[in-house]
Amino acid sequence: MIPYLHLGPVQIPTFGLMVALALIIAAYILHADFVRRGLKADAFSMITIAGVAGIAGAKLYHLLESPAEFFANPIGLIFTRYGFAWFGGFLGGFGAMIYLGHRAKLPFWEFLDACTPAASFGYAIGRIGCFLSGDGDYGRPTNLPWGMSFPNGVVPTTERVHPTPLYEFFIWMFLAYVLWRVGASALQKKKPAGLVFCGYLLFTGIARFLIEIVRINPRSFFGMSNAQAASAASVLLGIALFFFVVRKPVTAPATAK
Repeated sequence: MIPYLHLGPVQIPTFGLMVALALIIAAYILHADFVRRGLKADAFSMITIAGVAGIAGAKLYHLLESPAEFFANPIGLIFTRYGFAWFGGFLGGFGAMIYLGHRAKLPFWEFLDACTPAASFGYAIGRIGCFLSGDGDYGRPTNLPWGMSFPNGVVPTTERVHPTPLYEFFIWMFLAYVLWRVGASALQKKKPAGLVFCGYLLFTGIARFLIEIVRINPRSFFGMSNAQAASAASVLLGIALFFFVVRKPVTAPATAK
């Protein structure tokens, strides 16, 4: 793997590079969704702020997963270049986006629908950063033909393991495309706003729960990892919100392209 790009004396972490690319792509997709929905807001500043909040949330959640290790070496763990939890990143970025959408006075459910394809594409690109850096997000040892080792990774392993960041990249790219098309169909057929977001909670929760089966994260809740417990909650919330959303009166967007 390639944890760093070397440009003369300059070292560029590939993880950070891919996170930056993920934010840029997500901003353009969110902007395009705003345009087709007729929503007036600055997608680029929103994604920038939410991206920073997501990175902070991912780091904080990871640190709180092992409080004893954190208090033993707080400064070293805070400033290390690896150790980011998906659910913490989701909470940080989601919380920031809710605040920004409220401040911009955007329709709540339509705003959430607009955010979901951008979030999925951004997550997929970010996982390539995990893959390139070999930061420990890989899975259990495997004899499958596509098993890979990460001898030069930030968290190295010479065993052939499940390349789970690649699994997530392909799954989330597919989900992003599906969510974009579902959004277009919902606009055209004047479906209730919020359905796309419900689909995001449901399908990303299922996907992450299944990915965790071959991951090496410790188990805590009823034999599940923290990410699996969060994924199960995401699925249940998605189902509950679906039944709430379908009962809402439909309000037509300003434009639908």
